[in-house]
Amino acid sequence: MDKTLHIIGGGMAGSEAAWQAANMGVRVVIHEMRPEVGTFAHHTGNLAEMVCSNSFRSDDDEQNAVGLLHWEMRAADSLIMHSADRHRLPAGGALAVDRDPFSETVTATLRAHPNVTVEHGEITALPDSGHWIVATGPLTSQGLGAAIAAETGRDALAFFDAIAPIVHADSIDMSTAWMQSRYDKGDTEDEQRAYLNCPMTRDDYEAFIDALLAADKTEFHDGEDAPYFDGCLPIEVMAERGRETLRHGPMKPVGLTNPHAPDVKPHAVVQLRRDNALGTLYNIVGFQTKMKYGAQVDVFRMIPGLENARFARLGGIHRNTFINAPTLLDAQMRLRRRPNIRFAGQITGVEGYVESAAMGLLAGRLAAAEITGTALPAPPADSAMGALVNHITGGAEARSFQPMNVNFGLFRPVEGLKPGRRGRKDRYKAYTDRAKAAWADWLTAQETVPAGT
Repeated sequence: MDKTLHIIGGGMAGSEAAWQAANMGVRVVIHEMRPEVGTFAHHTGNLAEMVCSNSFRSDDDEQNAVGLLHWEMRAADSLIMHSADRHRLPAGGALAVDRDPFSETVTATLRAHPNVTVEHGEITALPDSGHWIVATGPLTSQGLGAAIAAETGRDALAFFDAIAPIVHADSIDMSTAWMQSRYDKGDTEDEQRAYLNCPMTRDDYEAFIDALLAADKTEFHDGEDAPYFDGCLPIEVMAERGRETLRHGPMKPVGLTNPHAPDVKPHAVVQLRRDNALGTLYNIVGFQTKMKYGAQVDVFRMIPGLENARFARLGGIHRNTFINAPTLLDAQMRLRRRPNIRFAGQITGVEGYVESAAMGLLAGRLAAAEITGTALPAPPADSAMGALVNHITGGAEARSFQPMNVNFGLFRPVEGLKPGRRGRKDRYKAYTDRAKAAWADWLTAQETVPAGT
């Protein structure tokens, strides 16, 4: 029987799965359709290309669930985390990366691995035999999506995901804007000045909301009526929910002092985060949009400091497909009807770069263990990794299943701690301490179990 692991998709999940399996001694073939078959969002043929954001979110491994997931992945020798750390950008307490060097490092590392081969071309059917991982992400091709839908006996679920625009730094008016992380968060001066801020008066804000609501929007056809994911709502959708929604969301004016007018509290603030190491590009934080391109330029240039902004990339929106994992996948992330096929990444119903890569890490290890005959214990439920995979493979309510970021709500409660907001800091620290111990034990157990047992 063929002992090769085939991975469809070379994004975050596919790249991490390949790395983990190859390091366990398994031959891996990554099937990546780009650049032969492109998507509207990708611009290169590199593996692990970042398109929606350049942030892996919080890196706090004691008070934040995604930061804990960072820690667990680093402990498991994650290629995605190694590359992210290597190309880290100042971003306060967040982990933001220089996206192009990041993907170039992932690509070069995998291509140099003796157990990894990369083949370019589209896969449009689910193979009947062999060991496979489907890690095609939110932009699964139409052909493969149709094959998955046919195999699962139901239509693929979907929501719309949106991309924020990127601005050339030298086109921002720094006599209006200023550099500061909210609450001066960060251990270094660079981190404390990682965000660029554009202040709005009440009149500025009200005019901006009016223009936003009136702007031409992208329309969808052919029954594309799937819901948005709440963690990536277009700004105009947020504005439609109430005129103050944005001011209490991505445009909240708290934790910031404008050095140009220190005694004047802004009514709202638009933040931009550095998008590359040179500091020549900034993305507008939380400004995912479905506005048409011309409308985006007009509306975004209403922001004080961006009146003459030049855009390296305008925002966009796309269909994001995912399967109903609780009904379709077993605890080993295998398709119940076709156990030779595993799924990993966003297509399983996790949301975010880190969560997608984490599911790739698990799928790669699980597949490699099966191929080599190594006993691999289940990921500990008290770890961030275990909590997330348990959610998508049975813990979630299948009838209302929607994409999920990792969060402490997925964790088993720690007994004896104060409930509510007052005890939250101690509770989160207890979660992370317990998770780190469980994850370290899981990794150690794999090192001591012989193959074939």
